[in-house]
Amino acid sequence: MTEMAVAVINYNTVDHLRTCLASVRATGAREVLVKDNGSTDGSVEMVRREFPEVAVHPDFGNPGYGAAANQAVAACRAPYVFLLNSDTILQPDTLRILAAHLDAHPDAGIVGPRLHNPDGTLQNSARPFFRPITLRPLVRLVPGWRDRSILTWTHDHDRAVPWVVGAALAIRRRAFEAVGGFDPAYFMYSEEVDLCYRLRAAGWTVRFTPATTVVHVGGASTTQRRAAMQVQLYASMRQFYARHYPPGRLTQLDLVLKGQMVVHLLRDRARLALAHDGPDAARLRENIQIWRRVLRGEWPERRGAARPTGAA
Repeated sequence: MTEMAVAVINYNTVDHLRTCLASVRATGAREVLVKDNGSTDGSVEMVRREFPEVAVHPDFGNPGYGAAANQAVAACRAPYVFLLNSDTILQPDTLRILAAHLDAHPDAGIVGPRLHNPDGTLQNSARPFFRPITLRPLVRLVPGWRDRSILTWTHDHDRAVPWVVGAALAIRRRAFEAVGGFDPAYFMYSEEVDLCYRLRAAGWTVRFTPATTVVHVGGASTTQRRAAMQVQLYASMRQFYARHYPPGRLTQLDLVLKGQMVVHLLRDRARLALAHDGPDAARLRENIQIWRRVLRGEWPERRGAARPTGAA
């Protein structure tokens, strides 16, 4: 079976990282690396103290998720690399199962495992490419369609998919390098969508398997700067549209986003008027600022990175 390294991207999630690395250790992984994006919570010191077998590569410049992941994959030696968020927990046989899946599907550039929330419920981790308007509410009403659609399927069997959520990605290094890895122009969000899009354009497949399950807490890093990251989410989606779709699709997206932001703004203003001072009111005020920023198009400054080699 082909060897698989593990690379974990971390930013200020020391407790989650400790749990993640303990689960990685239980898999028997021979090559484990943590790429730390400038944590100030003792993450680097914890890894060096409690997991001496793990290589730690700190970068206090915080280049963003995609750029850090590129560096992490490049620093690993194995032909396969399991790229993880730090708020994930593996099963002991996860690496063996995913390596076997890549071995059995030589055309697969990436395979994603099933993701569960900490309470055991399913995370929808295999998804269609972005559309300005989704039919998901309608699809749920039609039993036959619901089972076949990537929007609503039960994640209960192996299949090729458009893209998989980047919290846990088993990567074939040869495919990853052929398309230039992640595009570092995406600071956060949509970088895995872009990578899967380019892999498929280059003739590789993206696959999902429920043969192993990874627990994903979600938002461990991004909730530390919730407002900025929520705006970044929409900015990265627009970046993907601008890069891969005709201009008219971006115009459609902007119209849909503005409509959604108006609805969110009116809803949260009404809720704030009825709320008492406290955490709920503070969160509503923060939400209102997010919706206003998106309405005004106050996007984060884009990174000036060139497109990856092999990009479609």
